Amino acid sequence: MTPLHLDALTAPGAAPTRNMLLLHGIYGAGRNWRTVARRLVTARPGWGVTLVDLRAHGRSPRLAPQTIEACAADLTGVEAELGAPADAVLGHSFGGKVALVHARRAEAAARQLWIIDSAPGTGRPAGGAWRMLGVLRRHPGPFGSRAEAAAAVEDEGYSRLVAAWMASNVRRDGVEGWRWRLDPDEMEGYLRDYFRSDAWDVVEEPPEGVTIHFVKASASSVLDADDVKRIRGAGRRTGRVFLHEVEGGHWLNTENPAALHELLVANV
Repeated sequence: MTPLHLDALTAPGAAPTRNMLLLHGIYGAGRNWRTVARRLVTARPGWGVTLVDLRAHGRSPRLAPQTIEACAADLTGVEAELGAPADAVLGHSFGGKVALVHARRAEAAARQLWIIDSAPGTGRPAGGAWRMLGVLRRHPGPFGSRAEAAAAVEDEGYSRLVAAWMASNVRRDGVEGWRWRLDPDEMEGYLRDYFRSDAWDVVEEPPEGVTIHFVKASASSVLDADDVKRIRGAGRRTGRVFLHEVEGGHWLNTENPAALHELLVANV
């Protein structure tokens, strides 16, 4: 049995025949995508969605090593527990690269990959998720409330929506107050591996029968101009790689879930 925490969603009374694994980004948890998942299964009752808490996130245990490959291997255990390979895998940011790396594994059989604001290649550690490490270290708590934790994040320049989402990662620590459930050193390990892991081979030569949908957040720099050009080139060559641009910042599940819903319903 997989050690990861899973949350399965289906439409009321539905008996879905297809399943999507949904992978959050760094600092996240499956619950952060519940609204997107619930709207999808309601509109497409033939689909079920399994929200996955990746290792060291949400209600899943802290496991070593802190690598993309290890997270991808965990998905094999998830599929074994579910009794069948996933028909689709959606991954946001860090979870997007996990989805791509999992797709190159021999046992993977998903027909669709949805890669939400995630760069396939290597790069220098940077961006909002990388800067968030400093927030965790400068503001370790304890906090008097979850709202106080959110205010600390917002004061560092993040939007109110992102700050509220990030504050879902604090928990009450006895009588001392609220502290982060995330370990910044572990998070740094995952992020460093994200930036040194390359999955362009999966994009440029998708496994047989696999379609890849990239979603770029318009206000995010995670996918730069060279990435966009390369993704579009892969699409022209293969006919199975697509790029969609959506208004909003990197955390699209909180900033523009309606646009994601429209894309998914039109294409799954």
